[in-house]
Amino acid sequence: MTAVPVSMTDVRGLVDGALRAAVGRLDPRTYRVAAYHLGWADEEGRPLAAPAGKALRPALALLSARAAGAPPESALPGAVAVELTHAFSLLHDDIMDGDRTRRHRPAAWTVFGEPAAILAGDALLALALEVLLEAPGQGSARAARSLAVATRRLIAGQSLDLEFETRRQVGLDECAAMAADKTAALLACSCAIGAVLDGAPEPLCAALESFGADLGLAFQLVDDLLGIWGDPATTGKPALSDLRSRKMSLPVVAALNSGTPEGARLAELYARPPDPEGPDEDELAEAAALVDAAGGRAWAEAEAGERIASAAAHLASAGLPEPVRAEFLHIAAFVTRRDH
Repeated sequence: MTAVPVSMTDVRGLVDGALRAAVGRLDPRTYRVAAYHLGWADEEGRPLAAPAGKALRPALALLSARAAGAPPESALPGAVAVELTHAFSLLHDDIMDGDRTRRHRPAAWTVFGEPAAILAGDALLALALEVLLEAPGQGSARAARSLAVATRRLIAGQSLDLEFETRRQVGLDECAAMAADKTAALLACSCAIGAVLDGAPEPLCAALESFGADLGLAFQLVDDLLGIWGDPATTGKPALSDLRSRKMSLPVVAALNSGTPEGARLAELYARPPDPEGPDEDELAEAAALVDAAGGRAWAEAEAGERIASAAAHLASAGLPEPVRAEFLHIAAFVTRRDH
């Protein structure tokens, strides 16, 4: 098992205060939704001790400052901004996908209603850019633009993902392009934003961004594998969750495009009208077996490995200090392992 990277265990101590100060600017009603969603409070507004989530994006942001030879604290505005943007995306995603749970408890929209959750997401996104534009130095505008572009791509990816729900045929290339926008764009931004804030040279920022883009695709591939074969006790989602919702995830699309009898049978199952009483458990188990037999699982695992190798190559070309390079790779190994 891969140990939690030091940069991810320390990040909450560095970022939490700045993140709470930023969210504290919100009006009381919006703050209550945001604090619940971020894991700081229960539905009655009572404080909770433990923060939720891995703080992956803030950790990468702080590490990217070190890549540019700057202290990690200099990237705090970037770390806060990417975490706020990620929180915005999850608030809205849960509503659009109809997901009723988030991190082992009811999703914010089920507690406070859809309108309040939408407004809280909007507020967090606006706050992210506000925080970046207040950052000292000439890199703040460049960082804000980078985050805005990543957010636009994230939205485009989510839009395409929603479109896939109404289509019976989805190409593997366009599914990968959707994941590159929906998931990888913000991770790529996170991997470079600390260096951008420090005014680092463009080649270094580009290499860090490319690392994050490949890591983001690997991360999505592993997430899609867990969406079918993950343990509900660790994923926080029902068994076979992506098949229950007939999600066009990467392993599924790879299987559907395999040209195999198993892929054809999977297409039949996906084309059936949903059962008002819920999906048949035997059918879900069959669908999972078909994705595996059609090569979707093996393709996703191999592609994730190739993306991690490509990410490592981008780091090698960037000439980073060895401890920083090693920590980036440690984070990559941790977030793409299959046991969480």
